[in-house]
Amino acid sequence: MLTEALKHEIQQAYRDFLAAKSLKPRQGQRLMIAHIARVLGNIEADASGVRQSGMHVCLVEAGTGTGKTLAYLLATLPLSRAAGKKLILSTATVALQEQLVMKDLPDIARHAQLPVKFSLAKGRGRYLCITKAERMLDSQASMGQMALYEDELAEKLDDASLELYRDLLNEFAAGRWDGDRDNLRRELEDSLWQPLTSDHLQCSNRRCANFSACPFYRARESLDQVDVVIANHDLVMADLALGGGAILPDPVDSIYVFDEGHHLAAKAIGHFAYSMRVGSSNRWLSTASRQLERMRGECGDHSVLNTYVAQLDAPFAELHQCLEGLQRTLRTMLHGADGTPVSDRFRFPGGQLPETLRIESGDIAMIADKASQKFEQIVDLLKEAMDGGIPELDKAAAERWYPQMGMLLSRMQAIHWLARSYREVDTQGASPTARWINVVEGNDGLDYECRSSPVSAAGTLSEHLWDHCYGAVVTSATLTALGQFDRVLVDLGLAPETPCERLQSPFDHQRSAELWVPPMQADPSDPDAHTREVAEFLGQRLLSAKATLVLFSSWRQMRTVLEELDESIKNTVLSQGQYSKNEILQQHRGAVDRGEPSVIFGLASFAEGVDLPGGYLTEVIIAKLPFSVPDDPVDATMAEWIEQRGGNAFIDWSVPMASMRLTQAVGRLLRTEQDRGTVILLDRRVVTRRYGRQLLDALPPFRRKLN
Repeated sequence: MLTEALKHEIQQAYRDFLAAKSLKPRQGQRLMIAHIARVLGNIEADASGVRQSGMHVCLVEAGTGTGKTLAYLLATLPLSRAAGKKLILSTATVALQEQLVMKDLPDIARHAQLPVKFSLAKGRGRYLCITKAERMLDSQASMGQMALYEDELAEKLDDASLELYRDLLNEFAAGRWDGDRDNLRRELEDSLWQPLTSDHLQCSNRRCANFSACPFYRARESLDQVDVVIANHDLVMADLALGGGAILPDPVDSIYVFDEGHHLAAKAIGHFAYSMRVGSSNRWLSTASRQLERMRGECGDHSVLNTYVAQLDAPFAELHQCLEGLQRTLRTMLHGADGTPVSDRFRFPGGQLPETLRIESGDIAMIADKASQKFEQIVDLLKEAMDGGIPELDKAAAERWYPQMGMLLSRMQAIHWLARSYREVDTQGASPTARWINVVEGNDGLDYECRSSPVSAAGTLSEHLWDHCYGAVVTSATLTALGQFDRVLVDLGLAPETPCERLQSPFDHQRSAELWVPPMQADPSDPDAHTREVAEFLGQRLLSAKATLVLFSSWRQMRTVLEELDESIKNTVLSQGQYSKNEILQQHRGAVDRGEPSVIFGLASFAEGVDLPGGYLTEVIIAKLPFSVPDDPVDATMAEWIEQRGGNAFIDWSVPMASMRLTQAVGRLLRTEQDRGTVILLDRRVVTRRYGRQLLDALPPFRRKLN
């Protein structure tokens, strides 16, 4: 319960913090603290601390400048300690994680008299696997020039990569690097980093000879000793997919704060999306067979292992036939009479597959499931050998092959999950699964990439997160759509009566910024004409630009506009894809510091998470309203489902989503109370369409110049 003593502790911590930092209280901050304290403080629990009540989740939209991070920390730190629960702070971006670790939590501990122990949690994929790195270097030495097969040639490293990996292991061994990817002196591409890391199927845990020095487990040990764990949405979803409590503290014993909470539903959807390339999977079967034979040879003549490997022969042969059959079916379905693909993407309306394709997928799912179970038996056998329980099976060989078998199991499971998704019929009345096929270029010509994704994470989040956690706060500067919480509550699987609070930004938007909609002639429904007019407008406007962010809805329009600009303007433009996002922002700040004009061209990823206060950003230009791409398979399937239920997909889905994205985009301009500038929207639909007024009214109250 929210006792008087607990109220006093929270209020006193706030007063102490403000006094120490010479700050004044903010109305929005106080309201946010009170809202969170009321909801979390009134959770009912039994004698063992298990939650018994239902109202344990709250939403807070806190406009830029509210000070939401301080507000939720001051409320949740005392409340989680009083309840005896871990506090898990989850973000969508590394930048906010770093801010919490380097600034916000140390500030709270120092100035609010709230001592707190905290640790940053990351997945295995962010850490060096010593064993994999050592074995990879050993295999390169033994491979020499004798790589015979395609898979062996693919594993052969060039001299530069080999030298890099040796240097990294030496740095780790000398104690100059802790094995954390984020602490490397140089940024590594994923293709270079991936061979150095592991996952839960490849990791042999305490059986590993390098367990005591393992960077991942060293970091994980600290989670038991802290009050607060800083994670990200992906890691939370990965933990829930493993049952909860496998990576992070158990949800039953945790209070979550999901900052940047508008990303949570999309992250959850991504964790239950599946894909499989048909031709690539078929070729992989040959690679897997050779690896199994090599493992059997190195592990000695063990009868049980030999039996398990032999029992994979039949499923492999059947799977090979089924995948070839599927390839023929898709070729017939997706190619015209001249043999060329009719389109590079085919989406199944409503996510419903033809009966013949469902039957073929069912056969693949059944066979892949049998093969996965056999791989699990092999993995368990190798695990037992590593424990010394099978003397006749060479322990060193078992340790060497355990990660490889884990990788094979993971790939076979991926085939099974995709095929199972294609086999299943969605439950009547429930949100559907989007299913589609991309025609892609593979190593041996065209390949078919089968994909599926749920269109909603509501059921998943409700079942695995909200039903189990002790309490939760979802917050962001943008949670509402068209000023209402309805859309986000549906997307997150939360009840309509969930407590929600909307707190306005303390900024004086009327005085600080103007929203200008110039008199454009072309409608965005004519993309070529609209792109030409955008290029003409920017060709004039950017001549006097000092610090401008231009946001586009498509790569095509961004590149076309860039090509049309005069060279004198092009030289001031930093375009997405030219450098990494962080590098673009760094170069932009450097140019502004030198008094040089700088313009950033970006897509959706630059519409949020970009913090350029003061003179670093004085103008945001939005080329087009950020509606979803019409041919996005997930959004298209969602739209069909809404229409089938009697709704209007455009009004009920597209407009609210565009409203959230537009609010995010204009939010890049004002980051402090001293900032000034202009937002320019090159899309007249906000004044010519009926929904335009709704979109405008959901934006911060800038001065308006609508022409």
